Order: sequence, then structure tokens, then C-alpha cells
Amino acid sequence: MRTLHSLDSDHAHALERTAKDSPTGQRHAQKHESAERHVSGTARYVDDLPLPKGALHLAIGMSEVAHGTLDTLDLNAVRAAPGVVCVLSATDIPGHQDVGPVFPGDPLLVSNVISHYGQALFVVAADSERAARQAARLAKMSVTPLPITLDPRVAAQQGDLVRPTHTQARLSNGRPADLESVTKALGKSAWQVEGELESGGQEHFYLESQAALALPGEDDEILVHSSSQHPSEVQKLIAEVLGVPFHAVTVETRRMGGGFGGKETQAAPVACLAAMIARHTGRAARLRLPRGDDMHLTGKRHPFHHRYQFGVDDSGRVETAIITLTGDCGHSPDLSDAIVDRAMFHADNAYFLGNAYVRGIRARTNVASNTAFRGFGGPQGMLAVEAAMENIARQLGRDPLEIRKRNLYCEGRDTTHYGQHVNQHPLLATLIEQLEEEGHYWQRRAEIRAFNAKSPVVKKGLALTPVKFGISFTAKHLNQAGALVHIYTDGSVQVNHGGTEMGQGLHTKMIQVAARELGLSVDKVRITATRTDKVPNTSPTAASSGADLNGMATRDACLRLKARLLDFAAEHLAQPRTSLTLEAGELLSAGSVLMTWGELVQAAYIERISLSEKGFYATPDIHYDRERGTGHPFYYYAFGAALCEVVVDTLSGEYRLEGADILHDVGDSLNPAIDIGQIEGGFVQGMGWLTSEELKWNEDGRLLTDGPATYKIPAISDVPAGALRVQLLEGHPNSSASIYRSKAVGEPPLMLAMSVWAALRDALASISDYRHAVRLDTPATPERVMLAASVQREWLNEWLSEQSLHDQTSQSQPPHVQPHQVTP
Repeated sequence: MRTLHSLDSDHAHALERTAKDSPTGQRHAQKHESAERHVSGTARYVDDLPLPKGALHLAIGMSEVAHGTLDTLDLNAVRAAPGVVCVLSATDIPGHQDVGPVFPGDPLLVSNVISHYGQALFVVAADSERAARQAARLAKMSVTPLPITLDPRVAAQQGDLVRPTHTQARLSNGRPADLESVTKALGKSAWQVEGELESGGQEHFYLESQAALALPGEDDEILVHSSSQHPSEVQKLIAEVLGVPFHAVTVETRRMGGGFGGKETQAAPVACLAAMIARHTGRAARLRLPRGDDMHLTGKRHPFHHRYQFGVDDSGRVETAIITLTGDCGHSPDLSDAIVDRAMFHADNAYFLGNAYVRGIRARTNVASNTAFRGFGGPQGMLAVEAAMENIARQLGRDPLEIRKRNLYCEGRDTTHYGQHVNQHPLLATLIEQLEEEGHYWQRRAEIRAFNAKSPVVKKGLALTPVKFGISFTAKHLNQAGALVHIYTDGSVQVNHGGTEMGQGLHTKMIQVAARELGLSVDKVRITATRTDKVPNTSPTAASSGADLNGMATRDACLRLKARLLDFAAEHLAQPRTSLTLEAGELLSAGSVLMTWGELVQAAYIERISLSEKGFYATPDIHYDRERGTGHPFYYYAFGAALCEVVVDTLSGEYRLEGADILHDVGDSLNPAIDIGQIEGGFVQGMGWLTSEELKWNEDGRLLTDGPATYKIPAISDVPAGALRVQLLEGHPNSSASIYRSKAVGEPPLMLAMSVWAALRDALASISDYRHAVRLDTPATPERVMLAASVQREWLNEWLSEQSLHDQTSQSQPPHVQPHQVTP
């Protein structure tokens, strides 16, 4: 796109704004607070922490069957192995054995039924990691096999579910609906489109695998360093496993080497095992999973089976939608109830569905329990409606962008199938129209059609897709946060909040919030490690809400401190309170400097003014009646759009992303440089999920793709050089009262990658001269693309044969797509 900033110039522009416009660096780009430590290798992760003398190294003994009854477990050879100090199994757990985060079903160590290949059976502690891992292989066991289910559709047909099925149903007039009434409405539409789709799972592939270090203290006290997105949950589960009060356990997280949802719940068992060994032996214990063990032991993004039926009028506008989403939850509930709920919430993506019936099925299979992953079910929920948009376009002989624009939420069609008004919905049209114009969509469409007409093998594809993503935890009680702010007598400020840093820049944004409110430069503020003894009962850093929740809590604490200091200054200096401000490290009165920040803090300390404060925030205006499938589960929506072009070799299935232009809504950005980085990373990670990251199990339930040699995440070569262009939508602050009117940026960008998948389908549709939309399951690997191209050719040959037979080729051929613009 010629008029959008390039990747490099975006970062340069953002940094220029910092230097020129913002002496305290607030709401503008600031480098990541740990950037120098990251690149120099001095940033410390759990495996980098120095160990005290006598520390133990742990390894997990894992199941080599996917489903069966554990009849005997002989650990004598393990205990006798060189260097082994301790071996614990399920019978040695002093407290709770089930560590399910919400619902039971996740034994810390198996005592009876094995539910997936790689499930934890015992833990070994030895003097070295090598000794522990070698000893773990010496266990002997006997297992009575049980049937293995790997297909969620089979599980659903058998009624084997981890949680009950839920529905969301609503007529276009807002009245409650059921399947019968929606099906009746479907039959009245002029056109009907239906289809099926499989979307695969995704491995988190964080750079730092699951890790924990447990340090025993006095009596029953224990300190655990955990690579976790949810330290409070780790604290709770360790306490329950050990049978001690919560206050005996302190969990600390300085940073993670990536999380993406994979460390929201599944970090806890690793921490519990380390704590159990430390408690049993009185020695420090560290457990860091090797990559292969991590991939076998932990869950992934949920694979889904999608089935959809749409009723459409002659213009391509959707009148009715029936969507069934079957999630592969793995062997236990974990977070699947909420994940399938969010898939249902996002089954509309950016489109008004009219009469809608959405059903979510939570199927049980014999794989590691699938869990949170960036987007939390939302990406999977959007795929069916995006597939339908392409199918409608081909059936009606229209361009997919025309159909997408015609169905966007708009005035009078602005309420979701669960009854929430879509605030700021005009931004969807704004984003698409700006990207359409600046990206020269129709010009490129004409050029691509001309190229494809002359190229029998290599085809190009183009797609422009929107994203609407709801921001909030759908579990209402999680929408709260706390912070603790200290001002020291030298004027330096320390902030602790409940969010965790996994590379996304949350701590950097919190430094900016504190600095802005106190009128300081960012170098005066330091963030300390997230600890359960500083801010208790915290929510996970998830749901894209880290900056929203913790930013407001940090701001609350800082506002209280600032008010206290200004009240003191007004009395101490005999100045009108309303004239006093804190700016650029100085106390001002009507623009005149009264004293420096450091002098003010010293004076307040001498007069015994408290320089410490806690802050708290709870998101307002959210509610949801799950039984009725209606409510207001999201505080606001974030929007985005992406325009992607691909080139495909239809004989080999190989393809290349030629360019991606992204325009994304972040409200008033807290930090443009970090937000742009999040958009880039989310897009590439989403592209990996939809194209290259394929998980494969054998018939015995063993994961075959268990390392970088067999599991392909995107490489730098998969990103178009100089052609990944990101721009933030300007001039549209959040209409909800978020932190400085910003919007969340963690998860929404991942779904922008749907434009890559849609562009691949567009290229394949050109084989049939855009008459037919072929099914393309994800990940759309070259093999799948090649097979889809073959299906397209078969369809075209059959169609041509029918036309020849009836001598009606010219009369029955649908009109070519015309490059015109339609505004909904």
C-alpha cells in the first residue's frame, strides 16, 4: 500500500513523537522497560535464577499411552537410579490431588485413569537435571487399555462432553428464538449457503517452556518463582496441594519468555510439583520442562469443527444464520467452557446475523487438555462466518469485499446475537473504506483478475477482512485489578500491580501511567516483580485486559498519592489548592515553580505524610445471563482490518504472502511503538495458526509434532520483506472510559490473519473463474492448498461438461465480478 507507513517508518514516527511531543513520555512510544536486558541476555527468567546450595532438579514421569487404567506403577528402579533424592507419586500428595482451574478433572499426578499420552504420573528429584530425566525413564507400569477418542465430532455424537452444550439465539427483531423459529426463517431466504470447516489447534511455542523454582522457608512457608500468567491461581493451587493456608505461599513472576495463554492455567501443575518436592525434602527444587515434554504435557489452542447455514437475500445481505461450533477440549474442562462461549460470542465477527442460532459443543478427547490461547476461542468462532462471506460472494457472482461491506454492523443492524449493542460500529466501515482506498483494492483486484486469466498454474489472491473483538473477561469476577505504589524519599517511585509481563510491554505501559499521573519522567518509576504478597487475589493477565485493568488500578493509586501531596503542599506553602499541579518533576502554581518533586517528597516525609497507596479497579457495565444467552459481556469492542495478497502455485500448493496492509483501532494508543509490535506479532502468529502450524497425532494418541523439526511456526522468511505495513487508526478514542481512552491490543490483531486465509481461497476460486468457493480447512498447508486446487479443477470440469451437455454455457454462466464499490 503506497500511502501507509512502512514498518520501519512507523516505529521511527512513533519515537519521533515521543521526543518532540512528550517530556514525560505518556501516551507515546517508549522503549520496552526490559529491552536492553532482553537483547544483552541479562534479563532473568526462572531457569536463570541462582540456586541455593543443595537445590534439586526435577523431571516428570509421563504416560506412554493415551487412555487406560493404571493398574501398577513400580518406581523402585527410579528411586535407585544414580543421583536420585526423592520420587513422589499421587499417593504422596498431602492435600488436594485435582488442580483443575475452574472445574475438576485435572489430577496433578495420575492415580487411576490415564487420559492422554504424556500425562504426569510421578515426579523425580535428583542432584542434576540429567540424572532426573534419565531416572524418569526407568519406571515400570501396567495399564489396561481403554478406547481412544481423537475426533471431537465422534465424542459429540457419543455425548462425551467436558461441559454441557450452550446456545445463543435471537431473532432479527431482538426477540428470543429457538432452533425451530430460526430454521423456519432460514427457509424464507432467496439464497441459502451452507458448509463445514475444520480448524486446527496451535502450540503456544513460547520461547521459555513451563518452569518453576520453589524455595522452602520457615515452618510451612514457601516462595515459588513461576513462569505464570496467573500467580494468584498458582498460589491457591500450591496451598491446596500442600494443605496449607494461602498466606503461607508466595508466588513471584518477574517475567515470562512468552505465554500467549499457555501459562494461564497450565503453569500451575509445574509449580505445584516443585513446591511439593521442596516441602517434602526441605530443599530448593526447580522444574523446567524440555520442549518435547512441554508439548506432550500441555494443551493447545482448541481445534474446532464448524457447520454453518446462512439465509441470504438477492443483494447478499445475511438474513439468518445457524452455526454449530464443536470444540475439541481435550480430556478435561480446563477453561473450555469459557473458550467455547467466546467462540460463540464471536461467531458474528463484524457482521449482523439477523435471525441467529449459535450452538457451542464442548467435546472430550484423549489429548492434553486444550487451554487458553491468544484470542481465547474468538478466532475459531470467526472462521465460519468468514468462510460463509466468501461462499455467498461466489454463489451470487459478487466480490467478497462487497458482501462483507454489505453485512457490516450499521445503524439499525447494530445488536449482536447475544443482545449487546456494538458501540463505535461505524469504525468498521471507516477502517475498511480507508484500507480499500489507500490500498487500491479495486485496482489491484482488476490487475489480479487479468493476471489469473493468463496464468493457468500460478494464481494470485486478494482479500480484505475486518475484525471485531470484545474486550473483557467473560467471567465477570475476573474484571478487577489492584496496584501498590510507593514513593521513596529520594523521589523515586516503585509500582507493583497484578499483571504479569510476558514480553508484551505491560510493565512499560504501567510505568508510563504512573509517570504521567505524578508528572515525572519514566526513569523515575520502576516496576517490581508481580508478587502475591504485594497485590493479592489478582486476575490472570489475559483477555487483552492487562493494560485496561492494571492501568486503571495504578492510576487510582497515583491519583490518591497526588491528591495527598497537593493537599499537603497547599497547606505547607499557603497556596490555593486549585492552582497546584505536578509537571515535569516540579510542583507548579499557576505556571511558576514552587519546588522540585524531590523537595516536595522530602517535605511530606518530614511532616509524616504517607507516601504509599494501593489502587483498585473493577470494570463497570458488564453482565451476562448464560442460561438465556443474552447480556453485555464486553466493556467495548476493538476493531481492525487487513488487506493481504498471496501468490499460489496450484500444482504444488506452495504459496507466498506478497504483502499485508493493516489498519487497526487501538483508541488513543498508550504506546504506539509497543502497540504496533503487538499488531505485527499477533498477525504473524495468526498466520501461523491458519497456514503452517499443523498438529498431528498417531492413532495411539501420541503427538508426533513435538518440536521445531516437525512443528512449523512462521519464520522471518514467511513475512514479506518490507511489505508488512501497519498503521494505527487515528482520531477515534475509545468511547468507553478505559485508561486514557485507549483500547486493548493483545488479542484482536491475531484475527487480522484471516485475510491471508481468505486470500488463499480467493486465489483458488480463480481456478473456476470465481464461480465456486472451495473448502479450505486450516491450517492451510501446501498439501491442503494443492488438494483444494485439485477439487476446484474437478468442479470446473464437471461444470463445463454440464454446460456442454445442455449447450447453455453462455446463458448459465454467472456474471463476472465487477470492480465497483457498495456501501452498506
